[in-house]
Amino acid sequence: MKRSPLVPFGMIAGLAIILMIVIGIWGGNIAQERADKNNGASKGDTANLASLSADKIYGQKCSTCHGANLEGGMGPNLQKIGGQLSKDKIVNQIKNGGGGMPANVITGDAVDKVADWLSKKK
Repeated sequence: MKRSPLVPFGMIAGLAIILMIVIGIWGGNIAQERADKNNGASKGDTANLASLSADKIYGQKCSTCHGANLEGGMGPNLQKIGGQLSKDKIVNQIKNGGGGMPANVITGDAVDKVADWLSKKK
């Protein structure tokens, strides 16, 4: 008696569905942990953030998208951003977001400090 060719296909399809569910749950948990971690950091004292140097603020708040060395990633490369945008335009981008960047990732004096630092990257 011949076996139906659908049995192995059904088993493979079932395993694939289970695998997708497991990966989806695992990936969702990682994303939630990162969001919780970032929300905790953004709820912290703005004064504490502003007391840091511009490169430290960048490292904490911007490097996830723009890269540890300003090389870009999910966000654009910022290594020579000062040659493309004025300090005022950088401040505007940080405050208002746009192009995939959320608004107010940093606030207060930290905005001016980071914008000044980035405007010198030419």
